[in-house]
Amino acid sequence: MNLGLKGNVVLITGGAKGIGAAIARACGREGGFPIILDRDELAIHKIQSELHEEGIKADTIQVELTNSPDTSLAVETVGHKYGRIDGLVNNAGVNDGVGLENGSPDRFASSLNCNLTHYFTMAHAALPFLKQSKGSIVNISSKVAITGQGGTSGYAAAKGAILELTLEWAEELSTYGVRVNAVVPAEVLTSQYKNWVKKFDDPEEELRRIAARIPLGHRMTEPSEIAAMTVFLLSSKSAGISGQHLFVDGGYVHLDRRLT
Repeated sequence: MNLGLKGNVVLITGGAKGIGAAIARACGREGGFPIILDRDELAIHKIQSELHEEGIKADTIQVELTNSPDTSLAVETVGHKYGRIDGLVNNAGVNDGVGLENGSPDRFASSLNCNLTHYFTMAHAALPFLKQSKGSIVNISSKVAITGQGGTSGYAAAKGAILELTLEWAEELSTYGVRVNAVVPAEVLTSQYKNWVKKFDDPEEELRRIAARIPLGHRMTEPSEIAAMTVFLLSSKSAGISGQHLFVDGGYVHLDRRLT
């Protein structure tokens, strides 16, 4: 399907790996111009090379997103360099395991800064350009915002706040024709997820156990499936959709996870 993204400048945070990289690739394949913001220099070079080999034009910026002044400057630089910003994908974050019992107030605040604050910083800096283009914001949240997980208070609070910010921004920005939606993944088989599952005695068995709880197909979600929904929400094909939480999770959250 031609989503009409040709030439659209799209900012993607955490775009060098995992879900973010899949979104950058999908955006480029639809003719969009992904701008990847990430702090991992090696991963940036890797995704840039992969996109180049595929014939996808992209740009990359190495930036620490928790540094708000640097992040704002990066966004403003992109806007002035290319003369437009058509889309923003807030994706970067990490399930850092800052719990109530085993965390601390300082670590909780740090977790919110890592997983939430830069969503606001990015949107605030990009807004003047998004208003001009009547663009789209897509916030990547997590099923943890709905289901909880235990032992990850900072991440859960951040992902829950992201869902509420999506509603708040959709309301506030509707006057300008700027749409705001959230994509909610559950169990997505990324390299980060694979590293997390290694903490179990039998990682392969743990993956099978988790997959068995996913109603649709008893399989993990692929990053490309999250990317497909995200790119659709960035496009004019979704012009009537705003303020929505779209679950791409094989029915994990809303169907009975006891089904086998």
